[in-house]
Amino acid sequence: MRYRRIRLLTVLCLPLLLGLTACSSRDSSVARSGKPIVVATFSVLGDLVKIVAGDSVEVVTLVGPDGDAHTFEPTPKDGVSLAEADVIFENGVGFEAWLDKLYSSSKSKAKRVVVSEGLRLRTLENEHDPHLWHDVKNAIHMVGVIRDKLAEADPPNADKYRANAAAYLDRLNTLDAWVVEKVGTLPKAKRKLVTSHDTFGYFADRYGFEVVGSGLESVSTEASDPSPAAFAKLVGEIKAAKVPAIFAENVHNPKLMERLAKEAGVKVAPPLFTDALGKPGSEGDTYEKMMRYNVSTIMDALKP
Repeated sequence: MRYRRIRLLTVLCLPLLLGLTACSSRDSSVARSGKPIVVATFSVLGDLVKIVAGDSVEVVTLVGPDGDAHTFEPTPKDGVSLAEADVIFENGVGFEAWLDKLYSSSKSKAKRVVVSEGLRLRTLENEHDPHLWHDVKNAIHMVGVIRDKLAEADPPNADKYRANAAAYLDRLNTLDAWVVEKVGTLPKAKRKLVTSHDTFGYFADRYGFEVVGSGLESVSTEASDPSPAAFAKLVGEIKAAKVPAIFAENVHNPKLMERLAKEAGVKVAPPLFTDALGKPGSEGDTYEKMMRYNVSTIMDALKP
């Protein structure tokens, strides 16, 4: 009998192995853990969800550490994750351009929650900037959304979610105050950023920086390398701004920034964690560590 059950499971899941459809193991997963299943689309958001959720849910993160959500290509396994999910937390603002299609093909019935709803969005070149989390105040908003939606989806554990969120919000408020204080030690004239792509707009607005430019001149890493004319223009802007360093990112190949630095006569600072956390054990493997590392790295690179 055991052999027949294993064989039946193999037959049922064969289409998934062929990449044609998604075979959901939702019932067995829930039975195994007894916990709701929650999907977060990328690592920064996954960290926020895990801290609020604690051990009351199973959290699956689709785009992991050092992964680029802009260029992410879902696999059948990701479709299974959506099919099994009770709730899906997403950034929105076009950040997960692949999600609508994946959600539809997975036949998921999970509730989708856009954590950026209610936030004021920046606009760049007629498109909205999705990189909201670089302003800690926006992350605080996201945590509130996560708390409320988890409590709504899982009432028996609502008090746990509220308590976890309250403790985390205290830490995030402390983090925001630390960033303000740290940045305040750098003369305003020195607060100028050049990065691989336009990811620090919200950070700049909140903490008093100027974004001089970016290698890709886009809010997405999907953009192609700049034309020779655009490259030369950015080199000129870097020289005019008199910045001592420009910044590569953990989700983008640093070669473009190295070329820019060489032409402009500046250095490339250590890569910043931007659209993804770092791998476990790195200096950016949580949202709080990522922010502290980024700010410290920026300050060290730009200080007189």
